[in-house]
Amino acid sequence: MFEIREIEEVSQAFSYYEGQLYAENVPIAAIAEQVGTPCYVYSRAMIESRWRAFHEAFGGRDHLICYAVKANSNLAVLNLMARMGSGFDIVSAGELERVLRAGGDPAKVVFSGVGKTAEEMRRALEAGIYAFDVESQTELERLNEVAGALGKVAPVSLRVNPDVDPNTHPYISTGLKENKFGIPMELALGLYETAHTLPHVRLRGVACHIGSQITETEPYLQALDRVLELVGELADGGIELTDIDIGGGMGIRYYDEMPPEPGEFVMMLMERLQAMGSRYQRMRFIIEPGRAIVGEAGVMVTRTQYLKQMDGRNYAVVDAGMNDLLRPALYDAWHDIVTVQQEPRSKRRYYDVVGPVCESGDFLGRSRELALAPGELLAVLSTGAYGAVMASNYNTRPRAAEVMVDGDRYHVVRRRETMEDLLSLESLLPE
Repeated sequence: MFEIREIEEVSQAFSYYEGQLYAENVPIAAIAEQVGTPCYVYSRAMIESRWRAFHEAFGGRDHLICYAVKANSNLAVLNLMARMGSGFDIVSAGELERVLRAGGDPAKVVFSGVGKTAEEMRRALEAGIYAFDVESQTELERLNEVAGALGKVAPVSLRVNPDVDPNTHPYISTGLKENKFGIPMELALGLYETAHTLPHVRLRGVACHIGSQITETEPYLQALDRVLELVGELADGGIELTDIDIGGGMGIRYYDEMPPEPGEFVMMLMERLQAMGSRYQRMRFIIEPGRAIVGEAGVMVTRTQYLKQMDGRNYAVVDAGMNDLLRPALYDAWHDIVTVQQEPRSKRRYYDVVGPVCESGDFLGRSRELALAPGELLAVLSTGAYGAVMASNYNTRPRAAEVMVDGDRYHVVRRRETMEDLLSLESLLPE
């Protein structure tokens, strides 16, 4: 349908051709015209390419890639993962149901999270998931009871807290002592010994997760060293584990970050594992990338409504707000913002790109150099992860449509909500 020839790349999946921004071979403006704004646009080719880069880097080594569903839980995205043979990292029974609906294999599902309910445990046991990542003694005891009541044995890895600083935003740091996640390393040995005696628990391995949007390799190496030390101590005491789960959190480029490529990341871990000796070579290695697969494979498209000037500042008021993309308001996160129609640099000025939500924190970007007019389409880059999945209906705003581009075609994979959708679950009080 559309042919790309001479292009200017914005990212691997999004490029300019003859002054128009394209997603793969489809003009973004055409999608916006048909679907409306705001909307999320994903590239199938880039999602698949990123997943395969992790997978192929392992070569013949026993491994499991468990895509972190929380990054983007759209059924079409999960279905792409399932078709490639991916596993899944979930943090709720709702995410499990999404994986099953998308055709995912429950035998490749790892259930993480600090607050699993008994009902969620039952559902996961009935589905036959690969493992529970257990985060406390009380959770372990509850899981043993729930599994016993069902006449089942729960496969378990204990998630340890290695007390490693991932050098990321404090809200998404999960591997320090002050964080709520995991079991302190000094308590892990004793809890493994307890788990080894429980009749309805079967130990699989050890897991850790130190944070998100990590762009350096050293924190992972530190965490892996501490995990391997624990595995060795357990083996010396007669508890042989089969799995090492190093978690996810691999970062992407939002501004000027230089994260390692998937292959580089995997090879770094495998080299460290190799250097530690033969006792670890037979173990299955599990990673849980989410953002690193889908983050740069998505953009949010929004339309400029008004331009205004106040106290020497220029504001571009757009139709997407913090309810559509929360990261800038929540983390003061940076996302590149570009015009869908390229404009000469000479016409640009600095704008604060803000939304219609009734909050001063409702912004998508500050001091962005853009050439704008009312009606101008903008693309907010690297929003494939923690974009639509964190959206809300604040200010009674319907959530945006989601679109998957596949070569020269695109598919609406989540329609825009209607006002009826928003109000249908509520009711008036009786007279």
